[in-house]
Amino acid sequence: MTASFSNLSLAEPLARAVAEMGYESMTPIQAQAIPVVLTGKDVMGAAQTGTGKTAAFSLPLLQRLLKHENTSTSPARHPVRALVLLPTRELADQVAQQIKMYAKYTQMRSAVVFGGMDMKPQTLELKKGVEILVATPGRLLDHIEAKNAVLNQVEYVVLDEADRMLDIGFLPDLQRILSFLPKQRTTLLFSATFSPEIKRLAGSYLQDPITIEVARPNETASTVEQRFYAAQDDDKRRVVKAVLNQRGIKQAFIFVNSKLGCGRLARSLEREGLKTAALHGDKSQDERLKALEAFKKGEVDLLVCTDVAARGLDIKDVPAVFNFDVPFNAEDYVHRIGRTGRAGASGLAVTLVSPSDMRLVADIEKLIKNKLEVETFPLEDARSSNNFGEGRRDERRPERREDRREERRPERGFERRREEEGDRRSSFRPAQVSRDPFFEKPYEAQDPALAQAGTASWEASPKATASRPGLSANIKPKRKVAALFKSAE
Repeated sequence: MTASFSNLSLAEPLARAVAEMGYESMTPIQAQAIPVVLTGKDVMGAAQTGTGKTAAFSLPLLQRLLKHENTSTSPARHPVRALVLLPTRELADQVAQQIKMYAKYTQMRSAVVFGGMDMKPQTLELKKGVEILVATPGRLLDHIEAKNAVLNQVEYVVLDEADRMLDIGFLPDLQRILSFLPKQRTTLLFSATFSPEIKRLAGSYLQDPITIEVARPNETASTVEQRFYAAQDDDKRRVVKAVLNQRGIKQAFIFVNSKLGCGRLARSLEREGLKTAALHGDKSQDERLKALEAFKKGEVDLLVCTDVAARGLDIKDVPAVFNFDVPFNAEDYVHRIGRTGRAGASGLAVTLVSPSDMRLVADIEKLIKNKLEVETFPLEDARSSNNFGEGRRDERRPERREDRREERRPERGFERRREEEGDRRSSFRPAQVSRDPFFEKPYEAQDPALAQAGTASWEASPKATASRPGLSANIKPKRKVAALFKSAE
């Protein structure tokens, strides 16, 4: 039997906001986590991405913090009592918006701080006092050092997408932030995967946590149709367009592995008449937020992005995800395809596999424990064959280097004419150097008697050498000089 939100006995302001958002039945992670969090125990939760983890920790936190609700304008009456840490700016902004919607009819204040934006507006909001602070680790440390955020009254801390934070390298920042928090607190850790690093982190900072796993780790959603198509790099754009036309897909995520490739692909698709936006780490935060907002409103059909958008982004009714590049990390595949098929809806995940990607596909098979079949996508002409280049032949024979060299070669008649007329630029000829006939003589074996005495053959008879005809002017006879001292006899 599916659990209903009406059975939770939430406070009236929260129940009204939940009903207004159209929530009726709870997802498995919500049904198991919310009652536990309401008791104040630490939780270590694992669930597939897109299963409602945000509501699973936000609603019970708000319920327990309502006892601190007040209408005072004094910042001292609104200290930070709940801290939510997330790995990316987009995810932090999304979670903050959802918490604001849940707390719409309460007096609870919330704020979000992340990098890529000016600190001054964030500082002004923090100075007014907030009960719930959503943040990325780096920017939160900036505010802590600037004395803008005081965390000595925090009762609840949430580490969402904890595996991603460790992948990015946020562990030292997390350790510093957690050192500022009171020892007595409730810690909630949510992750799509339970790696050994996550378990060590939980063992260090959680006290007797209750583990909640609503699905096998790294399992993909059953509502997502997964297809793998063999495609050469030059054919991938054509396969994407063909699948979009064949399935009648209006919107889709397209994931690539590099920022440079993201920008290039977005420009190429834009030139082909598709409304496209790029989302990667080198974009300013304002550009990233505008691209996401345009995609949510339907003003953009294709959102080409790196793995910065693979985690937690909740955009409803996205029918398809394309892995233009197979991810280097197999776990990122699970998160990428989790952008579609959310909240029970069906979705399509297409991965384009080049010949060099087969090892990465094997890693994905090992992770999700499922055999994957790489199919051949039928393109219209023979030139677009996807059989990893086997038998691939272009009707237009490529120009050979010899042909191009032959075309550039001047006519022989022109060369002869230049030889006959003479080229003034090349009229200079170096003077002929007289050659010593001694070096042109054939080899003659040396007299053994001279060799034993250590005398060279040309030194044996100076007179004969001096009288030899054709002697080189460079060889001069030895001249006798007077000795300064008589040799002792």
